[in-house]
Amino acid sequence: MQRLMAEWEPQDAVLLTWPHKGTDWRRLLPRVEALYRRLVLALSRQALVVIAAPADRLRDIEAQLLNRGVDTERFRLYAAASNDTWARDHGPITVATDSGPCLLDYRFNGWGNKFPSDLDNAITGSLHGQGAFPGAGLQQRNLVLEGGAIETDGRGTLLTTEQCLLNPNRNPELNREQIEGVLRRDFGTARIHWLRHGYLAGDDTDSHIDTLARLCPDDVIAYVRCDDPEDEHFDQLQAMERELKALRTADGNAYRLVPLPWPRPIFSAEGDRLPATYANFLISNGAVLVPTYGDRADASALSQIGKAFSGYRIEGLDCRVLIEQHGSLHCITMQLPRGVIRP
Repeated sequence: MQRLMAEWEPQDAVLLTWPHKGTDWRRLLPRVEALYRRLVLALSRQALVVIAAPADRLRDIEAQLLNRGVDTERFRLYAAASNDTWARDHGPITVATDSGPCLLDYRFNGWGNKFPSDLDNAITGSLHGQGAFPGAGLQQRNLVLEGGAIETDGRGTLLTTEQCLLNPNRNPELNREQIEGVLRRDFGTARIHWLRHGYLAGDDTDSHIDTLARLCPDDVIAYVRCDDPEDEHFDQLQAMERELKALRTADGNAYRLVPLPWPRPIFSAEGDRLPATYANFLISNGAVLVPTYGDRADASALSQIGKAFSGYRIEGLDCRVLIEQHGSLHCITMQLPRGVIRP
């Protein structure tokens, strides 16, 4: 029996794919690399950091991290070509099995063939072949599935959105029942909560759940809430809130809902609204790293997430440069649970 683990379970490492000039980060490279250095330093206090990067950048990245004060024993670099940096969606999804952790390598098609993805789709296999995950086996999967599209409590409940998983740009040959069958088989899922509503302007992922609502310990859901009737998101997010209030745990109880504040609109240089959300946080070994946006709501977001993660260290990380490419903190990371690196 396979079981998809909750993000707050013990982790060996966190996976990153480093930005480079061959990606859409080219014009933002100095700023985004500075963010990655800060992120690696913060993560290295909690877990090992595994980094995929172009072969000709490995020495430079190592020097950057050492100069930033990251302990050389706290990160590992591997050569891998990439189209982009969204490790949450092209990285492996780890399940617990009777014989130890196993990496499930799903197909990544650039969020419905919106962007090139051939190199990203090969990263997990390449890293496994280089021995980056010595404690875990690898299983290739034909399903198109991104890590940002699913949330689990580690106890058989999955939270997702219809707009993403049922979108014909992912698995057009499969209907809802068939997709549910794969999720139940691969993850040991007993219950799937499907959200019909939830929307962020500028979102390329077709409403990934990790930008909207997050399962937290002790039957808590942290979610984005919009209270401004003049905002374009108001109707969709109010409808999503009603759906969340109607959900029930495996014991038949309502979830405890923790609303997250709504940052002021952030726009691209072209004037398009960007999908800034505080729900895109990362949980790692007793800490929660939260994206911030230089907004007056940042402090409130940290406080609210602290309510969802009592006893955890809550740390903000300025992610304004990430949101310029329509993603945030959780999107560029993928946790590797205990046993994947250290058998």
